[in-house]
Amino acid sequence: MIKNNKKFHKIPIINISSLFNNSSIKKTNSVINQIHDAVKEYGFFIVTNHGIDLSLLNSIENLSNKFFALNNNIKLSLSPNRWNKSNTNIYRGYFPSSVNGKEGIDIGDPQITKSMIKLCNKLEKNTNIDHLIPMWSKIIDKYYEKNFNLGIILFKSILKNYNLNDKFFIQAFKRPYTLSTLRFNYYPKQEKPVEISKTDGVALGCETHVDSGIFTILYQDKKGGLQIQHRKLDTWINVPYRKNSLIINTGLALEYLTGSHFKATNHRVLFNKSKRLSIPFFFEPSYYFQLDP
Repeated sequence: MIKNNKKFHKIPIINISSLFNNSSIKKTNSVINQIHDAVKEYGFFIVTNHGIDLSLLNSIENLSNKFFALNNNIKLSLSPNRWNKSNTNIYRGYFPSSVNGKEGIDIGDPQITKSMIKLCNKLEKNTNIDHLIPMWSKIIDKYYEKNFNLGIILFKSILKNYNLNDKFFIQAFKRPYTLSTLRFNYYPKQEKPVEISKTDGVALGCETHVDSGIFTILYQDKKGGLQIQHRKLDTWINVPYRKNSLIINTGLALEYLTGSHFKATNHRVLFNKSKRLSIPFFFEPSYYFQLDP
């Protein structure tokens, strides 16, 4: 049986301010080494002083709460074709809680235009709902941009030892051609678990999984409940809530890109009868980028 040995392992907390200012090379390299070690051992780490103001984090959380407070019929009108046959979107839009115990909305790059959609059928234009929630577009635009820029900085840090030139990063991540997605997740007061863990019998509010992209930048509310599985030890570790911090975890695309040097990590959310909000940003490469080890 997997041991729930949360006490003896803690997710690394890294102050990344030196990646944004003119810090000494020694200090910057120290932070980069911390990131590398955290990704190598855990696949997860927490960042502070990440360049996204607390006021913007509060704004995006309030925006998310306002969205989920909308009438269900209104939210379903924003669903992709799977749940609303009158819409053409396949990937972006609202999904109901019947999917996996949580409801949410997937938001693509706000800079995508209708003319660009002809280039790639996975690019979709977001629906403007400023008439439903004032300031929606302005806050989404700003938060998306901040997360994307943070993603570039972290990606360069993680792959610093690969000696890649700037041309690589321009090709791999060029807005608005990436498939990066901002998501609002809302866990309602669940009456029963989504599943019971096969490893330790714990009730779960979100199934055990790994993310598919390069990595995820996550903001979670005070409810917490997120856990990761240590790769080498039979233990699950709590990922705590920390004010004005963000959680970073790597995905399968980065694992493939680095020849399994950085592996994706199993994670899950514990079953909790109280409401919970999480806001992940899935950092993805450009649709035309050839993902090769």
